[in-house]
Amino acid sequence: MHAADTGTLCFTGLSRTSWPARRTPRQRAHGVAPDTVHTPPPSVYPMPVRLLLSLLLWCVPGVHAQSDVLPRPAALEPAVRFWSRVFTEVDTRSGFLHDDRHLNVVYETIGWPQDLDRRERQALIEPRRQAIQDILRALADGTADRSDPQVRRVQALWQGASAAELRAAAQRVRFQLGQGDRFATALHRAGAWESHIRRTLTAYGVPEQIGALPYVESGFDPLAGSHAGAAGLWQFMASTGRLFLRIDHYVDERYDPHAATVAAARLLRGNYDALGTWPLALTAYNHGRAGMRRAVENMGTTDIATLIERYNGRYFGFASRNFYPTFLAALELSSTPEEHFGTVIKAPAARMVEVTVPAYLPLRVVERELGIDRSTLRALNPALRRTVWDETQLLPKGYALRLPAGTRDAQVRIAEIARHAGQAAPVTEIRHLVRRGETLSGVAARHGISTRQLAARNGLSPTAHLRIGQVLKVPVRHPPGTPTLRAER
Repeated sequence: MHAADTGTLCFTGLSRTSWPARRTPRQRAHGVAPDTVHTPPPSVYPMPVRLLLSLLLWCVPGVHAQSDVLPRPAALEPAVRFWSRVFTEVDTRSGFLHDDRHLNVVYETIGWPQDLDRRERQALIEPRRQAIQDILRALADGTADRSDPQVRRVQALWQGASAAELRAAAQRVRFQLGQGDRFATALHRAGAWESHIRRTLTAYGVPEQIGALPYVESGFDPLAGSHAGAAGLWQFMASTGRLFLRIDHYVDERYDPHAATVAAARLLRGNYDALGTWPLALTAYNHGRAGMRRAVENMGTTDIATLIERYNGRYFGFASRNFYPTFLAALELSSTPEEHFGTVIKAPAARMVEVTVPAYLPLRVVERELGIDRSTLRALNPALRRTVWDETQLLPKGYALRLPAGTRDAQVRIAEIARHAGQAAPVTEIRHLVRRGETLSGVAARHGISTRQLAARNGLSPTAHLRIGQVLKVPVRHPPGTPTLRAER
């Protein structure tokens, strides 16, 4: 994988690159950039020339329809190759300044030291972005200093462009963070889930190649979360996740790769049944089924390349336009990873057994009776919420608990634990108004729980001082009227 130099602001030249040719082993060994095929943005050419270029692109080896169900139109090739470069040539300490519509226009590669924070990185990026914008505006106005090497490089990217096109390009200069290191990590992580994903997608009539989608969504991290609130391997929003998954005070199945894969397969199959093509079904995974239906009705076509190029729906922005090309790039790279990432060692699939929890159970008792440490249980059960792990909630009744493979007589033993230590109803909570002289440990003892549990329930340190009038949430193991199977031994 070729990454930009770090330690200084890196300028590696301006390239009008339709796609990078594959590097030879010698080039890869020395970090040499491959030879490239240069083409200006499609809008720069008259229509006949654009048609000829499309035919030429189609004839280039490796530039072809991927399959009937997941086509790779020649018109999307510049975008696919751009995302391939993002996944292989730059890591999360570098990235590209580029045109956000014509992804074959890459102005500059910028890199920074690993220890820079987000604000410091932005301080490096923004002046360079503004400099490109200024050059484009000066070229449009006829005031650019054409003896300046950087001006000449930018001008070469837009040969034949009108002043209006140059001004428009100035508004589209965007920075894309590299993903090479994350993609390499994802290739390793994927081994844990690939077999399950392929089986599940096939069972729901979804092309198994769509199993590459988590490379784009989460980097195959089952605990991934986004600023927008998406979560898990398949990045479900809570509102969509609740249509297919259990999401409550105890469990969030968006973080369960097995359950979330079934949910993703159902959603994708529903998208396909509603929209009729897999490119549309995939794009709807990002943009929404109703949004893609509007796009098709507005444009009068189901052709994904036409929709990406011409549809200007209010919410059909950069992410939606590039969702399918990004997926195609990830699919290609994950199919032949050795070319860019060398030998990939896949994570092994976890071996486990699954038991149904027959009652609300104290987690500590389950661990003790089964002889399983908490870190192992947590790794096998990522869907359980923090309140279960910090023991302010019980292990929920009906939950499919995963245990290490080889756990002897697992279902029989969990039933025995439930017979002695289970509750028929979940933990509830009461409110406690703090009075003069009360301490956290005293309140906890009064209600029969540990200081740590009470502190965790209220987001406090176990040594926190209480204020008179403060209201504490107190978990109650056996609220009045709740039938109890038997007290914990």
